[in-house]
Amino acid sequence: MIDETIEEIREMQSHSSSVVAVKATEALTALLDREYTSVEEFERDLERNTGALRRANPSHASLHNAMREVTRSVVGRADTVDSAKKITRSTIERVVEDVESGKHRAAVHAAETFDDGETFLTHDYSSTVLEAIDRAAADGKGLTAYVTEARPRFLGRKTVRELVGIENVEPHLLVDGACGSVLPDVDRVVVGMDCIVEDTLYNRVGTFPIVATAHHLDVPVTVVGSGAKIITEGFVFENEDRPNYEVMLEPTEGVEIENPAYDATPVELIDQVLTDDGVREF
Repeated sequence: MIDETIEEIREMQSHSSSVVAVKATEALTALLDREYTSVEEFERDLERNTGALRRANPSHASLHNAMREVTRSVVGRADTVDSAKKITRSTIERVVEDVESGKHRAAVHAAETFDDGETFLTHDYSSTVLEAIDRAAADGKGLTAYVTEARPRFLGRKTVRELVGIENVEPHLLVDGACGSVLPDVDRVVVGMDCIVEDTLYNRVGTFPIVATAHHLDVPVTVVGSGAKIITEGFVFENEDRPNYEVMLEPTEGVEIENPAYDATPVELIDQVLTDDGVREF
């Protein structure tokens, strides 16, 4: 179960960083069915597997935090294997609840900021942003959503498919490069976040040019996500180079493919960051 989860994270089968953190944490329940001769052996296996899960995607701050919290809460806290497993089980349940409730509260706060008749642009696939839109629409607010494709993995297409099923939302899909043609006509940009480290927002590649263009046009930018994704220390963001075939199926000699998974946006270009704690200032 753990090895399969590691491979799934590496292949980015789960696009939401919060979902990745939950899946990784739940995968650790596999350790509870293994036999150990000592607490030390159990703790070594726990540390090895949390480390492997964390390294599966070193760009996900929520994954990093979840694995660190499990290790911190378990290692050195038990005298027997049974008690160590008991602590591990309760820690896994708590960490999963914290991640899920954090993104849920952030979505609740974000939903309250939508106005009836609002037109906005969003990028990539964010389960937290989608929940906020769903909640706002359920409150009777009519919304128009412009969604960029988020190339090269076209995650925006996944977003727009879900928006189609939400009553009171009118979705539009456009290529990333067309954002400048619609930004002058939207009320704001609403995006999720992979993480914020110090004064930089890291999110799906394509976020920075959208935010920079919005800033130039005086279009407000709102970022939505769990406060656990805002890191002040102990985490160094590592970008991921995605496979070349996502950009060009047939390699051309002499062409070097650049395919980073994320880009970096200065937080000074952002107007509002909404988390489970409310509005965060930078």
